[in-house]
Amino acid sequence: MEKNGIIELEGMEFHAFHGCFEHEKAEGNTFTVDFRGKLDLSKAAESDTLEDTADYGRLYAAVSREMAVHSDLLEHVAGRIVHAIEREMPEFIEFSVKVSKRNPPVDGKCAWSRITLYGGSGKKN
Repeated sequence: MEKNGIIELEGMEFHAFHGCFEHEKAEGNTFTVDFRGKLDLSKAAESDTLEDTADYGRLYAAVSREMAVHSDLLEHVAGRIVHAIEREMPEFIEFSVKVSKRNPPVDGKCAWSRITLYGGSGKKN
């Protein structure tokens, strides 16, 4: 019996150098990434075995690798993360990746800028 569920990794924090302006590329900024993915968890719910679910460590590693590569746009960072997860973890039926940038360079006070992109296999394993 299929038991779809949700796996989330929230608040993954990175100091990275994404942005269009020279000071962003030189100084960097604080970024957070939130992941929410749907997959079949029926085997893991019965077996209590890591091999039967998505490995959080692999997921974090994919995000971390992409956060280390410079992009001018948050959309591009999020797109690379989505592609990496689709390639490396096809067990996700659907998922979202939210990338947030602290204190974006705008003419005024703004705590965060954010972009959310969606991905997944679309298949029910």
